[in-house]
Amino acid sequence: MADPQAQKLLRRATVKTLLRRLLALVTLVGLVYGLVALVYASKTIFKVKENYAVVLERFGGRREAVTDVGWHIRLPFFTQIEQEVTLMNQRLFLGGQIEPMRIISQENVALWTSAALTFRIRDLNTWAIENLDPLSILQGDFDGITKDILQAQRVNDLVSQRESIKEEIFTALKSRPINEGGPTLEEKYGIEVVSFVLKETRFGDKLVEATEEKKRRELIAEAENYAADQEASRIRKLYAAYLESIQALQEGLGRPDGSTNEALFQFLVQQKWATAYEKNQAGQNTVVIQNTQGAPALTLPTPGSSISRRSKKAEEKP
Repeated sequence: MADPQAQKLLRRATVKTLLRRLLALVTLVGLVYGLVALVYASKTIFKVKENYAVVLERFGGRREAVTDVGWHIRLPFFTQIEQEVTLMNQRLFLGGQIEPMRIISQENVALWTSAALTFRIRDLNTWAIENLDPLSILQGDFDGITKDILQAQRVNDLVSQRESIKEEIFTALKSRPINEGGPTLEEKYGIEVVSFVLKETRFGDKLVEATEEKKRRELIAEAENYAADQEASRIRKLYAAYLESIQALQEGLGRPDGSTNEALFQFLVQQKWATAYEKNQAGQNTVVIQNTQGAPALTLPTPGSSISRRSKKAEEKP
């Protein structure tokens, strides 16, 4: 019975040894993992990705940019990672928002517009070391320059001349000094202005309604003016024809010396009235003839009256 007992004790000792070793291994792995996690959390070992840079603050207060891609080691407590900066193209919206914002045109008319600036950091020392919170400062300068140019335009130009206004703003953002004698955006922030886009430019709803009403009134006024022009043209043609007929009549009644035969002219006028009288005897009792000599008006009697008959008899007597 001694042998089975010894074997049993030996097995127990073996199991305990294995458990102790396993526990030691787990503890060691946990310590290593914790140490690695602590090192990673404290960024004692840090990684610089492609198109990114890291700004370090040294123990003496000196700041420097690390741009080499890969893993890097820093001394904990003696150095500090201040910020991580992307070197890729970045986008900045007008007013810091994607939605359109309200601006006032040169004629004090409200419009809604949205725009976007694309830029890229070229000088990390200027961007991250010489400027405190450079993105916020750049936002203010970008909004100021863009609004100055937009609000100096007329309403019609903001809608119909978008291409030229966009190019003007791009030139101002890229090469025009922020203030007279001052630096440009690229010089101040160490960036490159890649592009500028006017995404939207539109009137407010009330202004659209007023514009449509104005267009409707303009169309009505244009139609009325066209009708008035047609009527004026017709009157001018009638007047010209009347003038030509008068001139032809005067030329026909004229004497060789250029004067007008007044007696013949008056005779023709009276004949015209007489013709009109003969055509309108029915329902018309009198016709008034007034000459240009200042004589009193002459009233013709109705055909068939006693006065007319007496006049005819007087004319028949020798």
